[in-house]
Amino acid sequence: MSEPDSSQPVKLTHYFTADDVLIDAEGLARDELIHRLLARLDERHGIGDVEAIYQAVLAREALSGTNVAPGIAFPHARITGLKRLYVAVATSRGGVQFSVDAPPVQLVVLFLIPTRMPALYLQILRSLAKILADPSAAGKVASFATPGEVVHFFDRGGQVFPPHLCAVDVMEEGPKPLTEHEPLKNAIDRFVGEGLSELAVVDADGDIVGVVSAKALLKVCLPEYLLWMGDLSPIVNFEPFIDVLRGEASSSLEDIITDEFAALQLGDPAISAVGAFTRGNASVCYVLDGRRLKGVVTLTSFLNKIFRE
Repeated sequence: MSEPDSSQPVKLTHYFTADDVLIDAEGLARDELIHRLLARLDERHGIGDVEAIYQAVLAREALSGTNVAPGIAFPHARITGLKRLYVAVATSRGGVQFSVDAPPVQLVVLFLIPTRMPALYLQILRSLAKILADPSAAGKVASFATPGEVVHFFDRGGQVFPPHLCAVDVMEEGPKPLTEHEPLKNAIDRFVGEGLSELAVVDADGDIVGVVSAKALLKVCLPEYLLWMGDLSPIVNFEPFIDVLRGEASSSLEDIITDEFAALQLGDPAISAVGAFTRGNASVCYVLDGRRLKGVVTLTSFLNKIFRE
């Protein structure tokens, strides 16, 4: 099996065939099923030290479960030395208990990802978006009688790897935004109560109009000329802050809102967020569909998704 051109979208079925599919794995516990899929991959492709890879997959499961959709689990691990992605699939009509706090899964898709391809798992999840969004998908696949039907299902569904990792792949929902006509008090309550330093502000349609930050709030409290002073110790009282406190319920967000913020469109390369975090000194990058706020990329979540997830 040749390596595809990484500059073009690639179907998931490029990486597995009917021989990599285990049909109706009844009576198998999670760990036994994972080991059997790995043994099958090794028999067909020579993936290396099966026991070490098995332990790596179990360690990833222990870190956080991979039940990412109803009835579906995506066990995986990043493995040093792999030359390409390896995929194995198992179905179970009765279901396999992957997590004690989640229902049994009927579709298991195992991925072994080369360590040198840190974003590949996120691209895989996006390629499977249609399956993830369909709560009946696992049951449909589990009803198939042959491995060929399973492969055909994935092939027909059009699951493809995009040519690059996009902002939508690394974003998360983020905190609920403020609306543009809320009082200043609401922003302060959110900063304090949720431990936030910045919040998006949207209009009635959900379009972003700017952001408010705790740093901007402090600038409102003090006259600008004082902020240029290298030493603020001569200012011994908090009267400017008290003035803001008195008016926080009646003041609007307009005094602290700014339209200068880091933003990406859904399809923009995820690597663009790095520029915002480094050159722009931002800690949050907002992900938009036009002007509609869809999610956020934070520095900590970005690091987790690229290096650990």
